[in-house]
Amino acid sequence: MLLRDLSVGLLLLLLCVQYLHGSALPAVSSYEFTAYRMQQYNLAQQKHGCRGAIVVAEARSADEPVLTRRCVIMKVQDFTTEKYLDAQRQNAAAILILLPKNISSIPHETIQSFMVSESEALLKETLMPVYVAPEDEQLLYMYEEVKQAAASRTSSIFVRVLRSMVTATAFQILVSNNAAIRGITDNTIIALEGVLPGTGEDAPTIAITAHYDSYGLAPWLSYGADSNGSGVTILLELARLFQKLYSSSSTRPPYHLMFSLTGGGKYNFLGTKRWIEENLDHAETSLLHDNVAFVLCFDTLGNGDELYMHVSRPPKPDAPMHAFIQQLEEVVSSRFPWVKVGMVHKKINLVESTVAWEHERHSLRRIPSFTLSHLEDPKSELRGSMLDTMSQVDFRKMKRNGIIIAEALARYMYNLSDKGSPKDVQVFKGQLDFHDSRISNLMSFLTSVPRATQLLDKEPEHILLVNSLEHEFKRYLQQVHRHTFRQDRRDPDITFFDQMNQPIVMYRVKPAAFDLFLGGCIAAYLGIVYYTIQNFGYLYTKLKAAVKSKHE
Repeated sequence: MLLRDLSVGLLLLLLCVQYLHGSALPAVSSYEFTAYRMQQYNLAQQKHGCRGAIVVAEARSADEPVLTRRCVIMKVQDFTTEKYLDAQRQNAAAILILLPKNISSIPHETIQSFMVSESEALLKETLMPVYVAPEDEQLLYMYEEVKQAAASRTSSIFVRVLRSMVTATAFQILVSNNAAIRGITDNTIIALEGVLPGTGEDAPTIAITAHYDSYGLAPWLSYGADSNGSGVTILLELARLFQKLYSSSSTRPPYHLMFSLTGGGKYNFLGTKRWIEENLDHAETSLLHDNVAFVLCFDTLGNGDELYMHVSRPPKPDAPMHAFIQQLEEVVSSRFPWVKVGMVHKKINLVESTVAWEHERHSLRRIPSFTLSHLEDPKSELRGSMLDTMSQVDFRKMKRNGIIIAEALARYMYNLSDKGSPKDVQVFKGQLDFHDSRISNLMSFLTSVPRATQLLDKEPEHILLVNSLEHEFKRYLQQVHRHTFRQDRRDPDITFFDQMNQPIVMYRVKPAAFDLFLGGCIAAYLGIVYYTIQNFGYLYTKLKAAVKSKHE
């Protein structure tokens, strides 16, 4: 009878343990999600980004003291240059960054810190795979679990061991794509151009240009709102407004107005370089051949109360560029006196293989040019980040910057100052006013898909974006041309690499220590049962004597 009861008890115990083990967290449960690899490219004989893709490692928090052969899970606030370099020094298996869906909810200081770390990480190459994944419920659960595991290490040794053996959850991260990372040299870069012809046979040309691509740690998650969606939006709005002035012979100025959108801006302005070469070295009738007043480049104009004019050499007092800058300063002082206007002079270092601003490509061909931006430092982290979304753009300030540029252009082209016009004269008002809805719609459209250079000629939605920009040009401009530049595969200017988006499997399992702990408990129980059966007579006698003495 006793043996039967012990057998039943043992069976019930095993069933309960198995139920608790299985229901708390299934040993074979898994979750598959898509993550985006840190970009990898070679430019000007320099290697950038991560060279690895395969990951088979246990997930750990960045707070853990030991990260060797572990996949470090970070949120945006965890990703700092110090922690990134520490993971590299410890030979971590990988880094997985969780990107929140609502960037506007991140504190400004955290965004700035992440952008700095992001730009520094992209300066050099690393063998450690780095992935970025949008946050979801499962990934956040994993993050909290590994975070708690790291926090428990401050507890006593007994608590840590007990937790790791009984309650801890281990997460295995698996990227099992065995295909080798392949270099891509067949990317095409597209440039668009259009013209508003001025009066006169030998009218000088003013060129307005901006690059339309984006840049960030992960190309698939880089939307480039301020850099340089703002510059493209202002350019397209200027094309619409000046088209109205050019449509009538009575208001058409004696200047050709040339507009250009170029790709490859985040990679040494390769699209601008090829577009200039196409116009100067191959085209016979290009407006860039001679009589160019100046080239005005737009870069990052969606925020700030500063407006910097970046030049390779200060313009001479009698130069058209100097006259335009004077008009721009006059518009600011008369209508927007709180805006700081400054000139930043940076010589082009011919020893360096890369340029800092788009105007430097024109300056190298002795074309007078400058860049307008609310940024003073060309190395600013704001010029390329996954966190550069619509939340980083102040539409009122972007519109104000567009008005300043438009009014300064009109003052210069119509020579309003010499005609005695008041300093606060407004050309762009009424039907010629900037449309808030159009600016908002253009920005929403430009940030609807990532505009990374390596994607724009590959994916249908990205090709559609470039086609839509061309449609905007044809809507307002004349002589619209689409230039498609292909690389020489034998000697490419830039080499991108594939496997930018990967399926990742997260396995949720109990650690091996749990099985050892469970086996030890079962063995101890069986040992007690075996001992009881073998010594039943002795134990029964002792128990009977103890009960008898208690009643006496």
